[in-house]
Amino acid sequence: MKKSLLWLLIVLLSVSMVATFSLAGCKEKTAEEEAVAEEEAAEAVPEGEQVTIKLTSWRTEDIERMNRINAVFMEENPDIIVDFQPIKDTEYDAQLTSSLETGVGADIIWLRSFDPGELIYNGGYISELNDVIPELADFPSAAINAWASDDGVIYGVPIAGVTHGVFYLGDIFEQYGLEEPATWAEFIDLCQTLKDNGETVFAQGTGDGWPLYEVIYSGLGANFYGGEASRQALMAGDMRLTDEPFVDAFKAVDELQQFFPSGYEAINYVAMQQMFGTRQAAMFIGGSWEIGIFRDAELDDLGWFAPPVENEGDTLQYCFHVDMGVGINKASKNYDAALRYLKWTSTPEFAQLFMENLPGFFSYTPNPTGEYILEDDVALDNLNAASGADLTVRTVWERMSRQEPSGNGMMEEALIKMYTDVLTPEEAAALVQDALNTWYEPFME
Repeated sequence: MKKSLLWLLIVLLSVSMVATFSLAGCKEKTAEEEAVAEEEAAEAVPEGEQVTIKLTSWRTEDIERMNRINAVFMEENPDIIVDFQPIKDTEYDAQLTSSLETGVGADIIWLRSFDPGELIYNGGYISELNDVIPELADFPSAAINAWASDDGVIYGVPIAGVTHGVFYLGDIFEQYGLEEPATWAEFIDLCQTLKDNGETVFAQGTGDGWPLYEVIYSGLGANFYGGEASRQALMAGDMRLTDEPFVDAFKAVDELQQFFPSGYEAINYVAMQQMFGTRQAAMFIGGSWEIGIFRDAELDDLGWFAPPVENEGDTLQYCFHVDMGVGINKASKNYDAALRYLKWTSTPEFAQLFMENLPGFFSYTPNPTGEYILEDDVALDNLNAASGADLTVRTVWERMSRQEPSGNGMMEEALIKMYTDVLTPEEAAALVQDALNTWYEPFME
């Protein structure tokens, strides 16, 4: 099963989920300038010598896949060795900052979108890319803006976006005659049927807070709080998290607690994946980036459905998050070699390899041929759900997580406390809003 991804770029170019800005800094180069740049790159490493560049990310599960991708680059660039050294997701931000502060950071750095990535740029650790990668001028502005400063400085190459939804085991659904739910009421009825038949409904836990916020609230809750229109209003200060639509989202996702497994309070993210991957639960609320993991677990009956809408006929509010960018360490001792690799990440060759090896990551890189090919049917389901949907990104990821207490961190705390019955949905919403009121200017006016 195959599909071209050209239409996805068209969708991203037309959505209003992020503000557009000028790419004037990304100037076009003449043929002579291009030739000089290529000659300089070719001479960056003396003939016959090799240099090693270190690449880091927050995905330890991608080592084999990234090594396959990097092998293609090293074959084409035999003077460069790429050493992929990822860091555990929950430790990545702190370790990355510490390594950059002490001058031992990786040459190539995977960057989270919007505020987390911009904090690294504002620290003076990564290079500006406007003039050195002119191809960025052709990327969708909605993707570029996620790795650019307010004044238009681009510091990251957009690598991929991801989606959020619900994975399920087809054999269990078939056993009970269940169909993919379209509405929230159908979803809850389906969960109750599984529970009544003694099945563990969800492989979910509260041992880590970020899946509760990034996947469950931002993914499933968007249909209740109004998706991108409400996110923009929140960011502008015209809405509050304590307003009814956002509280309704807290209430809706809180309904799922009754279907979490026994002892869910101690189940962390890795344990959740293992639980679903070993068929100990019927469903898993997750992200498209996990498709490869479940393929490795040989879940031949793997299915997926988009977040159920509140009412029949509602437009899907679909969290298609601008997730992964890549930048270059300004202090890299092998800067020229690292820049060559970074330029490669902006090419269709890299994009195709990335999507093939990491199904569920969707590239933003324009392709002159108009086609990228996907083979994975679940990845295609994730992608096809975007057609006709209103696209958004994670709820407080942009602007509202630039300072402490950050919106991202407070959402995690609030949801853990809600799911462990410390806070009601209304109190969880207020906890985040009160924290943001202390520093986020639109809420202080």
